[in-house]
Amino acid sequence: MSSTPASPTEVVHGSSADTAHTGQQHPIGLYLKIWGLLFVLSTLSYLVDYFHFTGYLRWTLILVFMAMKAGLIIGVFMHMAWERMALICAILVPPLCLLVLVGLMAEEANYTFITRGLFFH
Repeated sequence: MSSTPASPTEVVHGSSADTAHTGQQHPIGLYLKIWGLLFVLSTLSYLVDYFHFTGYLRWTLILVFMAMKAGLIIGVFMHMAWERMALICAILVPPLCLLVLVGLMAEEANYTFITRGLFFH
């Protein structure tokens, strides 16, 4: 063994050059199952309108199915299920904080609307 470093054309087993073009492989069955589940959730979402659900039940079902489909897409197709927790938090926590703030603003707007109706009507 010589003490000189390997030339750029030599491939050292286990080095980053060896693994740069290989990635984590997932079985095609997983993707087909998720695709089927997304199809079922989309069908259920359309059935909400077909059966003429109204009011809060309709919107709750639509939002639940939407969140489930988004979670599956993010988790499997965007490979978020296999990422480190720090990356997951960096991507998911800011939008969740924004949703909380939008909800708080909506409640404040409702309170302001009711207060104006009581005192200035």
